[in-house]
Amino acid sequence: MKKVLLLGASGSIGTQSVDVIKHHLDEFMLTGISVGSRVNYVKELVSSFSTIEFVCVQHESDAKVLQDEYPYLKVYYGDKGLEKISQNTDYDIMINALVGFVGLEPTLTCLQRNKVCALANKESLVAGGVLIQKELDAGNGKLYPIDSEHSAIFQSLQGEDIRTVDKLIITASGGSFRDRTREEIKNVTVEEALNHPNWKMGGRITIDSASMMNKGFEVIEAHYLFQIPFSKIDVVIHRESFIHSMVQFEDSAVMAQIGSADMRVPIQYALTYPNRKKLYNSQKIDFHKALQLHFDPVDYERYPLLYIAYKVGECGGNYGAIMNAADEKAVALFLEGKISFLNIEKAIIETLKKSTYISDPTLQQLKESDQWARMFVQKLYEENKL
Repeated sequence: MKKVLLLGASGSIGTQSVDVIKHHLDEFMLTGISVGSRVNYVKELVSSFSTIEFVCVQHESDAKVLQDEYPYLKVYYGDKGLEKISQNTDYDIMINALVGFVGLEPTLTCLQRNKVCALANKESLVAGGVLIQKELDAGNGKLYPIDSEHSAIFQSLQGEDIRTVDKLIITASGGSFRDRTREEIKNVTVEEALNHPNWKMGGRITIDSASMMNKGFEVIEAHYLFQIPFSKIDVVIHRESFIHSMVQFEDSAVMAQIGSADMRVPIQYALTYPNRKKLYNSQKIDFHKALQLHFDPVDYERYPLLYIAYKVGECGGNYGAIMNAADEKAVALFLEGKISFLNIEKAIIETLKKSTYISDPTLQQLKESDQWARMFVQKLYEENKL
């Protein structure tokens, strides 16, 4: 019986993780959750899982209400609460489905405790990959990917010698505007940007998919997850999203992981690794039907943020934290209707230009870089430079 701490339980990955756990109660025990501000969802989960002992919410007022109603629970709140719940909860596996920079510190804590981290929080590796690598090298903690692209690579590498890898090939849908020119996306609306052709995801990741910033993040993640140089990581447009990613070996053989667009597959694989279990209510691909697979190269002039991400990843240091924070703030401004879609790119580029590079940052320096970048983007907006 594996004890599970689920951070970000009320988000898309979190709710699908709950579904996986519910169907394998003989394998997993949910002992702790974090849910942001969805207090009613806490109550729903506590009634469904008698094993929950630890809860973290965003606001102190919500924490007090829950503590009064459930005196047997240990209730935390805020960013400090996330750190405490990852430090104090009794768990074997932590599912980190948090969104944003706030996910980095719990990941580090999990690895410091020599636990397994099933990671869906991109920012942990994008912003703090160097620190996470140090923890992995120093202890016995494990990091298993939940993102479909990295899970595909992880699965394709099983039984293989990493030294024989010629290239990692990350697939990309192309996002909401894959059939439009840059001229045609100058004045797109928030609603248009959120209309992803293949997936139903949260606001930020859907916008990042449209700009290909998310693929840039995934390139950096792949570098740290698999210890592969950036020169051996490629991105291709694959409209159908059947192939979630591929590995090409030195002998020209290619291993690919193919499946339906169901995030429960990589979630469950990370939880049950190295074993596979039945996935309930899943939709299998019918190979008796005609399937077409298309692949196209990425145009870096069309998607400049992907090119920038490669450069940021190669530089390392605190640049990943700065790029991530600038993107997070700029996307938020776009979703609020305050800046145009293409000004997301401008915000990130200008922030990187004005930032101070730190080659070997501490956690505190990454936090400071993150905060500085957010404030810089806000200043650009307030000064009408976006």
